[in-house]
Amino acid sequence: MLSKGNVTANEVKRILRRYWWILLIAALGAGAIGFAATLVLPKKYTSSTMVLVEPPAVAAEVVPTAVNEDLYRHLASMKEQILSRSRLQPIIMKFNLFAKEQETTHVEDLVEELKKSIEVELIQPMPGSINKQPPGFHVSVTLPNPQMAQQVCTEITSMFMEQNATTQEKRFKDTTNFLTQQLGEAKANLDQQDDKLAQFKREHLGTLPEEEQSNLSLLTGMNSQLEAATQALSRAQQDKTFNESLLNQQEAAWKSSRAGLANSDSLDMQLSTLQDQLSAQLAKYTPEHPDVLKTKAQIEDVKRRMAEDGDAKPVSPAKANTREPAQIQQLRAKIRQDDMTIADLTKQQVQIQRQIGVLQAHVQASPMVEQQIKELTRNYQTALEHYNDLLKNQQKSAMLTDLQDQQEGEQFRVLDAPSLPTTPSFPKKPVFLGGGLAAGLAVGIGILYLMALSDRAMYSERDVEICLKLPVLTLVPSIDLSDFPTEPHAKRNRQITVVPTKA
Repeated sequence: MLSKGNVTANEVKRILRRYWWILLIAALGAGAIGFAATLVLPKKYTSSTMVLVEPPAVAAEVVPTAVNEDLYRHLASMKEQILSRSRLQPIIMKFNLFAKEQETTHVEDLVEELKKSIEVELIQPMPGSINKQPPGFHVSVTLPNPQMAQQVCTEITSMFMEQNATTQEKRFKDTTNFLTQQLGEAKANLDQQDDKLAQFKREHLGTLPEEEQSNLSLLTGMNSQLEAATQALSRAQQDKTFNESLLNQQEAAWKSSRAGLANSDSLDMQLSTLQDQLSAQLAKYTPEHPDVLKTKAQIEDVKRRMAEDGDAKPVSPAKANTREPAQIQQLRAKIRQDDMTIADLTKQQVQIQRQIGVLQAHVQASPMVEQQIKELTRNYQTALEHYNDLLKNQQKSAMLTDLQDQQEGEQFRVLDAPSLPTTPSFPKKPVFLGGGLAAGLAVGIGILYLMALSDRAMYSERDVEICLKLPVLTLVPSIDLSDFPTEPHAKRNRQITVVPTKA
């Protein structure tokens, strides 16, 4: 008797001693059913092969590879294309698969049935491997005919390899063409930026940042030249003024001499004036200064003429009126020379001032030009870097395309040819037989448990206490009734339990 469905070890032993044959019959019966199912069910055979991804023949340090950067995504894409209706339907027609079902089943259903029988599984990389990409994949095909399964597996494997080669070749060629087109556009943009930069430098020649220091040096030199020209102009103007005063004096003396006056007074006045001018110049300049030397020469000339006039005889007024003295002509020539010198110095001063203005404008415009040229240079550098990156990628893609054409890049290689199965993959006798035995044991245990639940007999003190809910007072030992032949129908070895009665 079970209490609330709980089974003890003693009860299990008692049930197994009495009903062990139920477990045996259930296990053997279910095992037999499982074995019979392996004989009755339609058999299916699985042909499989393994495809490895071979690394490129050229070292990756020489030509970095871009094939199968993500084999999971690449294989999933190929699987979707290969297991499509347009690819599987020709296989059904080629090998005449599902011949009986073709008459009654739609082609879409046949394609789905074939798709279910094809399995593609990636090979997981070894634990701790540096390369996290799978080294390859398995292709398996399950069909009722072993030869047909092998042929379809071979066909599917060939389709994977052809699809991979076609995909990689198209990818590399499309990539190379795209990069070549982009490289041409980048080259045109780079040339355009280069022309803009060169044109800007030509238009702003003299105001470029690298010319700023030279402009400042030239400006300093021009200021020195302007100061020197200004001083020279001032001296020339002074010389002209002095020569004009001498000329006036000479003309006045000459006119007096023509009137019969003595010439010595004018020479004395001229000598006095020159000596006063020399004293003023020595106060400002050194004795070797050109103006001082020039004044000294004029003083010597006046003294010489005074000496000549002292020795010469008085001239008549008629002879004095014939022509101007040489001194007056020389003074007039000096004044004309002074005018030319003043004109040249004035022109030179204007030119220097104009050049100084240009240099000052260049120096002032230099910061703005520097900002503009930085922007143009930055655009040029960006275009150059973009062009170099595209050029590098285009060369890499071209090399990968050549490797793919020469079959030297990463390729799919069939490690083992598709197998010809000799034993069915479904149903498997060990699986069905073991499953039948396990199911039979489970059914037998279930039957024994139900029998134990329905058994209301009492076999122990515990059963009595559970059933009557009274304590046991004593137990009568077992009596062998074989000693009492007068009671042939009595049960033997019966144990009697005495319990108290309820009040």
